Amino acid sequence: MSSPIWTPAALSSELRAHKSDCWRLVEAQHRVSTLKLTDSLAEQAVLEELLEATKPTLPVEARRLHYLMAAPFRYGAVYPKGSRFRRAGRTLGVFYGAEHPETAAAEMAFYRLLFYVESPGTPWPANAGEYSAFNAPLRSDAALDLTLPPLDVDHLLWTDVQDYEPCQALAGTAREAGAAIIRYESVRDPWRRANLALLTPTAFTRREPARFESWHIRLGPAGVQVIREFPLWSHEFGRDAFTADPRLTGIVWERPG
Repeated sequence: MSSPIWTPAALSSELRAHKSDCWRLVEAQHRVSTLKLTDSLAEQAVLEELLEATKPTLPVEARRLHYLMAAPFRYGAVYPKGSRFRRAGRTLGVFYGAEHPETAAAEMAFYRLLFYVESPGTPWPANAGEYSAFNAPLRSDAALDLTLPPLDVDHLLWTDVQDYEPCQALAGTAREAGAAIIRYESVRDPWRRANLALLTPTAFTRREPARFESWHIRLGPAGVQVIREFPLWSHEFGRDAFTADPRLTGIVWERPG
């Protein structure tokens, strides 16, 4: 598909106010992992500081944020693979989230499966993975909503499961137009609820997450099961849940583990 032509002036006229929750899932071991390498909390703090010094720098507006909110905006390192609104290479950071935690869990379920597609000899994990969902509320007067007219005229481009070029081109123009948030439809959520791409950390309304939830994701020959501890919620993504994405074609479901 060819990229649509949206000029900065055209996008600037479509900027609107937006306020919502923004949920993101991360592995629950994001801090505890370094504790295994140290004998005390003081030593862990020193190790964390040393690791932080080796990472690419953060933009000024992200430096006072909680590290889970700030990390996607790091500059300097080569972004290894392109994502929906960010090109590969030394490109500006994008924070991806969702308006509902269940949507964020669906996105994570897909990408965990994608890892195993690319590693067909890897056994399924014996236990469910532990994840934390955190809520970082947003507010901005400079949001683009790709689910509403007139931008929804290119709905098929914005929701292509594999070709991100049109979205990446749009993000570049959106930055020129002063956009802070791009709201778009999740292609992983079975209810097709909204995802959010933050182009700047200034859209966060808090310095730290407002809430955390504990989630478990289990992969196996039947598909992927996602479970939230509280409030209790679960959903199973069967073998055919993500078949619209050609990258999952030929996945080896029967494997050890």
